[in-house]
Amino acid sequence: MVLVPGVVRYTYGMNRILRRANVKLSLGNAAFLLASSSFLGVILGVIRTKAINSNFNNFMSGAYFAAFKIPDLIYIAFASGAISVAFMPVLTDKLGKGNRKGAWQLTSYVLNAMALVTFVMSLLLIIFARPLLEHVIAPGFSPERLDVATSVMRLVAINPLVFSIVSVLASVQQAMGRFFFFAIAPLFYNISIIASIYIFQDNIGIVGLGVGVAIGSLLNLAVVSLGMIGLNFKHSLRINLRDKSLRQVMTAVPPRSINQGITQINTIAETRFASRISISAVTNFENALVLHNAPVRLIGVAISTAAFPRFTERLSQGRPDLFRKEFMGVLKAMIWIAVPVVAASYFGRDYLARIIFSNDNREIAIIFGFLSISMFFRTIYSVITRYFYAQKDTKTPLYVSLFTIAFNVYLAYRLSRADAYGVSGLAIAASTTAALEVMTLLFIMKKRDHKMFDLDFFKGLMSILATAAFVSVGAFFFSIFLPLKPTDVSVILYVKISIIGLLTIALHIFVSWILGVEESKPVTAKIKKIILRPVKIN
Repeated sequence: MVLVPGVVRYTYGMNRILRRANVKLSLGNAAFLLASSSFLGVILGVIRTKAINSNFNNFMSGAYFAAFKIPDLIYIAFASGAISVAFMPVLTDKLGKGNRKGAWQLTSYVLNAMALVTFVMSLLLIIFARPLLEHVIAPGFSPERLDVATSVMRLVAINPLVFSIVSVLASVQQAMGRFFFFAIAPLFYNISIIASIYIFQDNIGIVGLGVGVAIGSLLNLAVVSLGMIGLNFKHSLRINLRDKSLRQVMTAVPPRSINQGITQINTIAETRFASRISISAVTNFENALVLHNAPVRLIGVAISTAAFPRFTERLSQGRPDLFRKEFMGVLKAMIWIAVPVVAASYFGRDYLARIIFSNDNREIAIIFGFLSISMFFRTIYSVITRYFYAQKDTKTPLYVSLFTIAFNVYLAYRLSRADAYGVSGLAIAASTTAALEVMTLLFIMKKRDHKMFDLDFFKGLMSILATAAFVSVGAFFFSIFLPLKPTDVSVILYVKISIIGLLTIALHIFVSWILGVEESKPVTAKIKKIILRPVKIN
């Protein structure tokens, strides 16, 4: 009985924390939260990859990376972006009309349907892991390497099921302006994998990372579930296939699923080609992709995820003018933010390659250099596709992807041959395809809406591109003044790349201010406020 008051205070305190974390956020605050959590996720992702490289050889790490390809294909195709872009506009319409009961009913139907489909998929993955790896993913692997990859893949097979549930719950929270719990959940996933490296490396080796993945995915689900507290969500185990809203969601899912799926098929093709090149090709290409994906997640995915609910809300309000204005504003802001990041990444590619691989690995730096162009276009691709998805159009991005990815597979096959560019050819193909896909979607966008990309937009874009030219030259000279030496490791290495990055960003802000770039004004205003803040003297 003595403990009861303490328990009550603890419960009250926890409930208070959960309520504060579950408050609705503005677009700016949501973007900042997602960018911050993405930044931490990127750091943990680099630490995870670096730890894998340091504790396991290319033979083992290549098997680990290959094991993820099919589970990731199923998760990305059936759950990741497919659910959010198909489910959220319909859910937003119901919530906007005050139909909370109908919204929860639809959520239950979608949740149950996705869980059922992905459960079957996960079960099939466990059964057919070995033949999928041997004949589809990595035909160049030896039998011993296939054994390792098969063991890891059977553990990772839980991901499609768990993350399909996570995606539905996260979509509900996004639609209601709640971002905290689903933003921080992936951090627990990465921490679990990193911990498993050191817990299991001396007994079951890299297979232990599969255990870490399984535990991490369940932790991810547990954290995301906290975001449903206070929403009064009531789950039903029924699936009503006659429900009009469910049919509307399910009709929109296949085009997006195919779009996402063929994107992942592209990575499977790249792994397949890389497995035939050398024993280190799969690992080196995956390491370069980790560096490539970091800004895409940090800038593209974070900002577009935060903006998407606003886009759908504007259209549900019958305000296409505000939708157009806000979309172009987000697109320009994303381009402006991406410029210094891409420039610093390209000219600091040797530093980044050494950070992620620990030792000197020139091939990773070369691959990443070619991927820099793809990095820029994939970043803005994230928000461009949201333009179509907000209008419940999942088919147009699909048709464009079908063409561009087929072209990429052909190009990757030709350029990665021994008599061409080897593993670097995969990066050249990826960058060419990314640019082509974005340009095609922008052209379609302009054809549909002639008010898109007006004179003011192009004036602003030209100022940003002029800034990019200055920034690229500056980043080049910064890397010359701080050259990478064979002895640069640990603290010195991090200090040098940090200085190059900070100087590049500072130059970008300064030149943008001089040229009057609109997107720089909130940043420069904040800097002025900090610098010119009056000092109180007692």
